[in-house]
Amino acid sequence: MKKMSDKPQAAGTQAAEARRKLDALVVEAHPELRAVAQNALRNEHALTIRPTALAHEIYLRLASLTQLEWQGKQHLLAMATRVARQALVDEARKRRSQKRDGGVQVTLDSLEAPAADHDVVVIDDLLRELESFDQEAAQVVELRVFGGLSIEECALELETSVSTVNRKWRAGRTWLARELLA
Repeated sequence: MKKMSDKPQAAGTQAAEARRKLDALVVEAHPELRAVAQNALRNEHALTIRPTALAHEIYLRLASLTQLEWQGKQHLLAMATRVARQALVDEARKRRSQKRDGGVQVTLDSLEAPAADHDVVVIDDLLRELESFDQEAAQVVELRVFGGLSIEECALELETSVSTVNRKWRAGRTWLARELLA
């Protein structure tokens, strides 16, 4: 009689452990997760999703990342910021495909650009382009704009100095503002 492999069982145990760790982190960081959702929606005037629904969507998407090893609360919040951005972009693309009128507009008050509405899909595309040549600047812009993190919180998350985050924030913000005006 053949002995069944323990690998599928080990993978299931690993996924269950990751889920338990995620659930514990979510309980600990619930107010901050809600703040991430609120910050992500702060300038989203055209989307109908509410912060609570976005927070639930963030959790569902994070829970699907079964191979991810959670490293703590800051790691959870950084991933939540990225997932919130992805959820908003997905929602905007869905609405754009339904409306065909230019899509969802967002205002990015934290950028040094004239106060104007910008398409969230365009912002996402520009962040991807920025990431192709300056990944650190793209991460700082994402954490600041979509996550609402302070310079100090970004430095903690990215495990770098405040001065480096300030420099990358200025560079990323300036590049993004210039591209939006082009």
